[in-house]
Amino acid sequence: MTIGRSRGLLVILTLLYNVHSPASAQQVRPAGTAVEENAPRPAVTPGPPPQQFAPDPAEHPTVMLWPEGAAGSEGNMGREEAYRLTKGSSSYAEDLLIISEVHSPSLTVFLPAKKNATGAAVIVAPGGGFRELWITDEGYRVADWLSHQGIAAFVLKYRLPEDTGSTYTMDDALADMLRAIRTVKSRAAEWGVDPNRVGIMGFSAGSILSGIAGQRFDDRMTKPVDGIDQLSAKPAFEALIYGTPFTGLGGRKPLVEGVRKDTPPTFLLCGGNDPISAKYPEVYQMLKDAGVPVELHIYGGIGHGFGIQPGNSRSVSQWPERLYDWLFDAGLLTKTE
Repeated sequence: MTIGRSRGLLVILTLLYNVHSPASAQQVRPAGTAVEENAPRPAVTPGPPPQQFAPDPAEHPTVMLWPEGAAGSEGNMGREEAYRLTKGSSSYAEDLLIISEVHSPSLTVFLPAKKNATGAAVIVAPGGGFRELWITDEGYRVADWLSHQGIAAFVLKYRLPEDTGSTYTMDDALADMLRAIRTVKSRAAEWGVDPNRVGIMGFSAGSILSGIAGQRFDDRMTKPVDGIDQLSAKPAFEALIYGTPFTGLGGRKPLVEGVRKDTPPTFLLCGGNDPISAKYPEVYQMLKDAGVPVELHIYGGIGHGFGIQPGNSRSVSQWPERLYDWLFDAGLLTKTE
């Protein structure tokens, strides 16, 4: 099964609401009730972002998923990434970095201190409607938190099929996620990771991508480029944060049909006021009926796109702890000797 550039995909994936409620008085996505299919992307700046918005490369190196270039990116290899800055919740300054124009998929590495390492690893896929990546609150901050809990984390920059002028498809984004899983497994010894405990998590569009990977991890490689492509891309677990491929929006079909019985154990989390996640209880039941170990958390009064931000309400700001508890109870955080 392949997923191409289905018309209207942008409308489905970028219904990013400006939510205000007693429990979450925060603007978590651009103003407006929806992003229209042909709406222009906000102005961006080409080139690397200001240094203070990116992790220190000495501590958090970047690893190219395909050093010789990804298939499908041949005509874009010389093009620079672009960025823009925006304000997060309860912020008077622009403190969130948003990336677009991704043509060289990569992982940014966040490793725990060796004395605290559990051996578990998570690939983190930020959201952004498949046209950009909200990489601060749904990427770098998440990876930093995980690494301080002894979990190796890797922030994924994947190609964006709905970016302005993009020639990429959903299959290209999926190829980036599957290659990321294989890359972490291939360097498990170097990074102190158990290859049997490499999981994935995503936010919004990144969660949709993670959910697709949890169903299509064994897609046949038509043109493997090296030994990494020979490794299994099945994740040990998946955490889907306010985004799922299992249900459609606005009467549209889901991006995947059905749930396979060998779907990885799944952690679901969203806000109760988020229309994009309104069917999460149904997703929970679908997974449970398929025999998949699954846990669901819904925060009342909370909208879409909260990630990790200083202005989050007290309850939702604790969501990473719920993920940690789930991983611990599943036996995925046993420290390596």
